[in-house]
Amino acid sequence: MSTSNPGGTTRGKDTTVPETKASPLLSVEGLHVAYGRRKVVHDVGFTLARGGSLALIGESGSGKSTIAKAVLRLLQPAEATVDGSVRLAGTEVLSLAERQFRPLRGRQLGFIPQDPGSALNPVRSIGAQAHEAAALAGERDAAARRRMILEVFDQVGLPDPVRVYDSYPHQLSGGMLQRVLIALTVLPRPSLIVADEPTSALDVTVQKLILDLLGDLRKELDIGLLLITHDLAIAAERADTLVVLKDGAVHEQGPSAHVFAAPRTAYARDLQADVPALNPDRYRSQRPGGPRDELLDGTTADATTAERPAQIAVTKVTKSFRTRGKEVRAVDGVSFAVERGRTHALVGESGSGKTTAVRLLLGLEQPDSGSITVGGHATAGLSRAGLRDVRRHLQLVYQNPFTSLDPTWRVGRIIREPLDRFGVGSTADRADRVRDALQSVGLPADVVDRRPAQLSGGQRQRVAIARALVVRPDVVVLDEPTSALDVSVQAGILELLARLQRDLGLTYVFVSHNLALVRQVADTVSVLRRGQVVEHGTVDQVFDRPQHPYTRALLDAIPGTSGLALPAVAEASPEHDNIQKLAEAAL
Repeated sequence: MSTSNPGGTTRGKDTTVPETKASPLLSVEGLHVAYGRRKVVHDVGFTLARGGSLALIGESGSGKSTIAKAVLRLLQPAEATVDGSVRLAGTEVLSLAERQFRPLRGRQLGFIPQDPGSALNPVRSIGAQAHEAAALAGERDAAARRRMILEVFDQVGLPDPVRVYDSYPHQLSGGMLQRVLIALTVLPRPSLIVADEPTSALDVTVQKLILDLLGDLRKELDIGLLLITHDLAIAAERADTLVVLKDGAVHEQGPSAHVFAAPRTAYARDLQADVPALNPDRYRSQRPGGPRDELLDGTTADATTAERPAQIAVTKVTKSFRTRGKEVRAVDGVSFAVERGRTHALVGESGSGKTTAVRLLLGLEQPDSGSITVGGHATAGLSRAGLRDVRRHLQLVYQNPFTSLDPTWRVGRIIREPLDRFGVGSTADRADRVRDALQSVGLPADVVDRRPAQLSGGQRQRVAIARALVVRPDVVVLDEPTSALDVSVQAGILELLARLQRDLGLTYVFVSHNLALVRQVADTVSVLRRGQVVEHGTVDQVFDRPQHPYTRALLDAIPGTSGLALPAVAEASPEHDNIQKLAEAAL
């Protein structure tokens, strides 16, 4: 039978199977999806029990999101052909008429998208949007709907539900917005929730809280969870069953513990090898020299030796801003030093002061007090020309390669732009430098004529790195350079950065909220919380002997470790007894 509907042009069996206790909540059999003549999903099958959890894992392009869209019937008929069977609670959904399927959306099938910022209407209040979800529960009275909304906001742990109800999306943090989406999804009490990378853009502690919340709701409400993720550690920790996808086909599936502990296929083993928490020493041998054992002095910036002069020295820097009539100290007495050719990491949750510290380092903001030197030259109080000279030797790689590159420019122009701005060399010299930069990041010369949309996420980030390197800087600031990438693509970028540092003697400042990643790439680390450095030292010291409860909370939130085997703090303190509340501060 062939039926045209919003789930794509579908050729599936039009069957309804009576539901029994033993029947799976979701059953996918022989699923094929094609975009035109290009087949992207091949004979995929799996089952999910009521109240159970299953994770689809794999790299970008493996078919995860396409399968999810097929289950949700979000593929448009003009673009996709869907074959096979998808049964929800015994009912074949692919061949249902749209008028029959529409009542299932929201009520039986819930969806949590990856980006809460784009999933919510920015010009409507949270409450106004929540009433649409409450209406799906069948409640017609507006006052009763409002009570339901506030109750579910409280259930998902949102502080001050009334304030959230009255707020607009831009007034809430990313973690709060993701909780709002979860609340709106569970409000109609669906049987199945499809969560597409629901925590990939969140801090590690907020990620843990969100995943804990989904797990609790699944158990309390007997909701099935279909989790889409590229992170094998998260999948193994949060799902009963794993389905490993590559090129649209199932490479491996089974109980999470089995697939995670002993993957049978080379592809699954590669995904496991790319999990930072499981391979902390992966890039250590590639970095110049070994990590030093002595502790960096947290109150002064001269914590280097004569043999290794500080390339960057930040000393007791303070910066405040006024917002809503109040003064907020974003950076409060921060000090750290980075040796030439080494990597120093700034870690912490959103609002910890990382971004402000980087802006001060780049001269985009001026400190209220304290000093910053780069290559021995003070940056505070410099003229525009002086800052311009500093920035030539201090380049930045942004977090998101999908938004940091001008989509209307070709790659050659993107990489050449810094040379044009600084007036470096002749036209021929600049062309040579662009070719050299592309070669250094492992991209073929012919990409110069492509636009960003024609490149993969990993290729775009390599372009961003080439753009930073083309002026041959001494220092590169890496602002969450891999957070928007799959773990396998991330591994390739980290390999590249390690090689470039070794070959060119680059100094890195690595900004991240992911401590597992930091352990792989950094020599030294400063942990920031509310604008202050609460802990610092070599990576081994901070990870193996953390002194501050906040650091311990960050380490404990690393997925795939089930909580690091951390030593006990010598003396208990109210803050140590409240590690969960420390993590909640991110929300």
